[in-house]
Amino acid sequence: MFGKKAGTEELEAFYPIRPECVAEIPKTRFKPRAGKTLSARRWQAAFSETGCLDIAKVLRRIQRGGIHPSIKGLVWEFLLGCYNPNSTLEDRNQLRQQRRERYSMWKTECRNMVSVIGRGNFITTPIITDDGQPIEVEGCRVTSAVSDKKVAQWMLILHQFGLDVVRTDRALAFYEDKANQAKLWDVLSIYSWVDDDIGYVQGMNDICSPMVILLENEADAFWCFECAMRRLRENFRCSTTSIGVQSQLGTLSQVIKTVDPQLHKHLEDLDGGEYLFAFRMLMVLFRREFSFLDALYLWEVMWAMEYNPNIFWSYEQPDGASDSNYGQLNQKMLKQYGKFQRKNLETGYADKNNALAVFLVASVLETKNKQILKEAKGLDEVVSILGDITGNLDAKKACQEALKLQNKYLKKAKRP
Repeated sequence: MFGKKAGTEELEAFYPIRPECVAEIPKTRFKPRAGKTLSARRWQAAFSETGCLDIAKVLRRIQRGGIHPSIKGLVWEFLLGCYNPNSTLEDRNQLRQQRRERYSMWKTECRNMVSVIGRGNFITTPIITDDGQPIEVEGCRVTSAVSDKKVAQWMLILHQFGLDVVRTDRALAFYEDKANQAKLWDVLSIYSWVDDDIGYVQGMNDICSPMVILLENEADAFWCFECAMRRLRENFRCSTTSIGVQSQLGTLSQVIKTVDPQLHKHLEDLDGGEYLFAFRMLMVLFRREFSFLDALYLWEVMWAMEYNPNIFWSYEQPDGASDSNYGQLNQKMLKQYGKFQRKNLETGYADKNNALAVFLVASVLETKNKQILKEAKGLDEVVSILGDITGNLDAKKACQEALKLQNKYLKKAKRP
């Protein structure tokens, strides 16, 4: 698993890059390390005879060295709350089958409205007019005028994320196959139908793509994405007066104001006190700042650090799951929480916008502190300085610095 040649070339064999794109993508820094990275062998050893997972052992490994690419998809399903680590293999197989059947039902429902869904193809041009009249598109049939508001709103956006699918991770050989692009489009189409409150917002394609690549079964990829969106969906809630990540930007502002008031004042003087320049980093979790492999590594370390053992039940039974009081948690129970979440429990900090991603952005700003104070005379310069981090960030160090900032902030900030 971790041979002498377990370097970048071996890792990228899991996610081949198109030859013509090699020069334009950020350099990959992540390398699996024996004794630190969660390997397939260690992963299997973490299960009991009945299939229950020792999540504390798994979290410890991931936080130290990430996950080997051969098992990423399987581990992500637990990190994102698709499955309860205390469930048996039989329980999970039953739940997986139920979810696959539900996804198949939704997919059939959507295909009955838009014939191209599930056919290995997708659309990039409108299929209805604004008033619901069908537009003839090759390979896609809408048989009659659409009067239902939900159906019309859904059909009007289908081609928009078709355009995004074409641009998604286009450096990866995986998406040279149109069938794989269609798989991504199908998942996004069905998600936007099921969650019509959020629908589709550009950037969801960047979150969904790794799930489609890591999990061969389309329904499993959908449910992994659905769980990821449970924690991210408010980032994508946009209106004419607000953007989805505004709450997290507000938290970022408060963090910098607390840990580095000089930098915060300088940004305020540049009319950057709302921190809109950090919008993209928070929206798509640094997908554009890292290589594909490094972004996956960053995500899984973040999710491990934020892990809450109640996550599965909070999704399955929203009214019945809650964290116990810190004083009632023994050391064994505490080890089932990620480092970041554990610190929040210890300090009683409960801000729902207090995501690790916020502290990651704050740590990036801190690394560029001197340069911003010295060179930035306007927001364009701030954006330019932050743009230089692409391909130059070390995901592991960024997470370590984020935890240090969290600790510093919680010591200075008052409890709610």
